[in-house]
Amino acid sequence: MRIRIVDAFTDRPFSGNPAGVLVLESDGFPPAERLQEIAAEVNLSETAFAHPLPPGGAADWALRWFTPVVEVDMCGHATLATAHVLHTTGRATGPVRFAARCGVLTATAGPDGGLTLDFPTSPLTEEPVPYGLADALGADPVSVHDTGEHIGDLLVELRDEATVRGLAPDCAALVAHSRRGVIATAAAADPARGYDYVSRCFFPGVGIDEDPVTGSAHTALAPFWSARLGRDDLTGLQASARSGLVRTGLRGERTLLTGTAVTVIDGELLTAL
Repeated sequence: MRIRIVDAFTDRPFSGNPAGVLVLESDGFPPAERLQEIAAEVNLSETAFAHPLPPGGAADWALRWFTPVVEVDMCGHATLATAHVLHTTGRATGPVRFAARCGVLTATAGPDGGLTLDFPTSPLTEEPVPYGLADALGADPVSVHDTGEHIGDLLVELRDEATVRGLAPDCAALVAHSRRGVIATAAAADPARGYDYVSRCFFPGVGIDEDPVTGSAHTALAPFWSARLGRDDLTGLQASARSGLVRTGLRGERTLLTGTAVTVIDGELLTAL
């Protein structure tokens, strides 16, 4: 069985966020324990598993995502990577509909080579700054928002872009503050550089100290920054060491996430599923 490593939300290898992708030929998934073992072996932020669904239904493919330690409800970069694999291998030519834990997600290829994902918008609920969060993060929050059930993060607004870029959090201490982790964000210091806001994402609760580029986090970042900047269409820079751009389009209860991807490894899984 083919296993591919795809760098998502980037147009060049060794940047963006790498995801493992396995496209299964069966009409169902192997046991979750085996999928988790494979994801642990691949040892990337997420490994995606997809299998085809019968024609005529609400979705074309079933899709699941696993970190090295747990299955997750929503993942943007591995969805982008899976859609990229389906298109580049000829398994899909038009919009692709995925049935996932968080509902039906659609990936549509654009004329410029980008892929646009249609995801549910994460609801934001402002809450007081939790005790100990500033110490764990290493910066004083301006505001804190809960992001709802699917991603389960705290979105933490910080003073400026430099503060976000300079974070060196105590990831073990962050585990106590949310189910998955913390999205740290601030407005861009200079929007003329091609992005409107920056973010970094720390998810020690699911085995990822820092995620390079997080599509799902942008389902919360999009409504947060659209409300502040007064525009529905924005570009976010995730300022990790690998870095990546996510174009976001707020459409009420849905958020569009647009990016590109590149396959960097195409290999063979030798162990039976």
